[in-house]
Amino acid sequence: MSLNERLWAPWRLTYIQNSEDHDPKTTHEFEIASGGDPECFLCQAVADLSEGADKIRYVVERTEHTVVVLNRFPYNNGHLLIAPRRHLGRLDAIPPETHAALTAQITRWTCILEKVMTPEGFNIGLNLGHAAGAGLPGHLHWHIVPRWNGDTNFMPALGSVKVIPQSLEALWEILTNEAKENAPAKDV
Repeated sequence: MSLNERLWAPWRLTYIQNSEDHDPKTTHEFEIASGGDPECFLCQAVADLSEGADKIRYVVERTEHTVVVLNRFPYNNGHLLIAPRRHLGRLDAIPPETHAALTAQITRWTCILEKVMTPEGFNIGLNLGHAAGAGLPGHLHWHIVPRWNGDTNFMPALGSVKVIPQSLEALWEILTNEAKENAPAKDV
């Protein structure tokens, strides 16, 4: 890379600065579901059905029991969050039908990401509790992180920065279009 080239990843700045307000779109004119948290970005994504809200909140799919959103601060390009629609913070609180739907969505979106992005592997997991790294411990959510051989580079080691080569808006368009072209999501 020459000295004149620029790396552009503007959505990382809020995360890097460790801001308390990760989502500038927290004001809402919608009703959060019973048991939900008005400050929870996943509860907001579930409840906000206004025109254009899915694109603003990076919701790529909703089913009866789940919501799928792009991670606003991705570890890698294509990083998705799969969550129950209900604000649940414990595994034993998940009803069986929701648990089955979450598993089905993790499988579905892993397959969609394989088709669209051709990664060479995935990290899939759940951070359970703040001590385990959960940034939102009150609303369970599984991470699907596409991986490529050699996708680590000098930036995290030297600059404490991870470069994501695609905008969230462009990725949202690709994934929502692909989801529409595939069979509609159905909860198990």
